[in-house]
Amino acid sequence: MRTDTDADADVDDPTNARAEVATMTTDVTEITVIGDDDTGLVARVTSLLFERGINIEDLDQAVRDDVFRMYLAVDTSEMVCTEETLREDLHELGEDLGLDVQVRFPADRETQQIAVLGTKESHCLEALFESWANDELGADIGVVIGNHDDLQPLAEHYGVPFHDIGDEKGQQNEERLLEVLAEYDADLIVLARYMRILSPNVVFRYEDRIINVHPSLLPAFPGAEAYRQAVEEGVRVAGVTAHYVTTDLDQGPIITQRAFDVPDDADVDEMKRRGQPLEADALLEAVKLHLNGDVSVHRGRTTVRENGTGYQLGLPAEIDEVTPDRPVDGIGSVVADDH
Repeated sequence: MRTDTDADADVDDPTNARAEVATMTTDVTEITVIGDDDTGLVARVTSLLFERGINIEDLDQAVRDDVFRMYLAVDTSEMVCTEETLREDLHELGEDLGLDVQVRFPADRETQQIAVLGTKESHCLEALFESWANDELGADIGVVIGNHDDLQPLAEHYGVPFHDIGDEKGQQNEERLLEVLAEYDADLIVLARYMRILSPNVVFRYEDRIINVHPSLLPAFPGAEAYRQAVEEGVRVAGVTAHYVTTDLDQGPIITQRAFDVPDDADVDEMKRRGQPLEADALLEAVKLHLNGDVSVHRGRTTVRENGTGYQLGLPAEIDEVTPDRPVDGIGSVVADDH
C-alpha cells in the first residue's frame, strides 16, 4: 500500500494518476473518495478499513483544481463487519471530513448500468441503442443525459429516461449531472459526441469508467474542430479514437481507433460523412471491451486481456494482405548474399 509520502511525487500531477493501477477485476471492492484537499485524509480512511479487517490491494490519489481524489481497491472477503455497516461507516466518515465516499462491492457490478451523455449528434447514441435492443451489450442503458434536448425523441423511442442538464446556451449543470448519475447508479458513462468538458469533480468520481469518442487519430488533432484541423493540414489518412476520459483533454488511454482515406477535395462535411459511422463503430467496440472486462489500463495505456479475442482495435486484419513487409532496416538481402 502506498503512503502519503509515496504519493507526493504525483499528487499534483494528474497525468500520473493511477499510473500503476490496472482496471480492477470483479472480485475487489472499489472505494472512491472525493472532496476538498486537506491533510490527514488518507490516514483517516485507511485506518477505518484496517480496523475492520479490510486489506488494501491498491491505492492511488491525485489533486486537480483543489479537488482531492483517492481510489482504493480492497479485499473485503475477511472483513469483520457487514457490507451495509461498511457503507454506513464510510458515509459517516465522509460527512465528518466533508468528503463524498462511494463504495462498489463486486455484487454491485453484476448488472452494469450505462449513462449516455450527448449533445445534438445522434449517430453514436443510435448505434448504442441498436446494440442494446439486440441484447449485444450485456448491460442496461439506464439514462440519456444531454445539454440540449435534441436527443430526447430518440431516447423516448427506446423507452429510456432523458434528462436535460443544460441551460439555454447548452452550458452543463454539473451538480445536476452528478445527481442524475447517482440516481441511476451509473457504472459506465459513455460520451456519445457530448460537446462539453467534464471537470475533475466528475472525472475523479468515475475514473476509468468514462469512455469518449473523438473525431481524430489521437494524439493528433485534440480539442475542437478535429475534422477541420485534418482538412487544413492536408492529411491523407484521418480517423477516430475511443478512449478513457482523464482530466487532461483528449489524452486518456486509447481503446480503439478507426481510419479512412481523405480525398484531395474533401471538406469538413465529407470528413463527417466518412467519419461518423466509424465514430459509432469505434465507440461501440470500446464499450463492449469495457463491459466484458476485456480491457485493462496500466501506466496510461490499455491492454486487451488474454480472453479478449474477436475485437477490432484498429485497422481490419485484411489490411495486412496489402501492407508491405519488407524491406526493413538492416543489411539488404543483396548485400547479405554477396557475403
